[in-house]
Amino acid sequence: MQTLPQSDMIKTIRARFLVAVHLFFFREDQILLLRRFNTGFRDGEYSVPAGHLEGGETVKEAGIREGEEEVGVRIESENLIFSSVMRRIEDDERVDFFFTVNQWEGELFNAEPEKCDDLRWVDVNALPVNIIPYVKRALMNHHKGIRFDEYKL
Repeated sequence: MQTLPQSDMIKTIRARFLVAVHLFFFREDQILLLRRFNTGFRDGEYSVPAGHLEGGETVKEAGIREGEEEVGVRIESENLIFSSVMRRIEDDERVDFFFTVNQWEGELFNAEPEKCDDLRWVDVNALPVNIIPYVKRALMNHHKGIRFDEYKL
């Protein structure tokens, strides 16, 4: 039996990605950021409301669910406006979808204090130094109109 060299074996393995949805809530020149806490992933860094797709969910359904779970607002599907998609390779491989939330119902608040220790509006031109790098890049892509990107750490 012939064995393939390691490099050829890697090429034959199909990629399997985790998929996440990120929400951009804008208010004039500000964006809503939350600081991750007690999650085991980039705790102490700022991000936007986000989460993974659950089985059988569409990307927009995941965004709607995450908006309610993390910041307590109701979002209609037509109010999620596609911003960009990013293929990301860090410790694992992921595909991240970014949406601008055009309109929502309810007051934004920290609905997951066990996972978030700060929720605030921040000037998009003065982002905190401890913002997650790929989230910062996605925000810059949004402002430049870049719809697809690949990020490799």
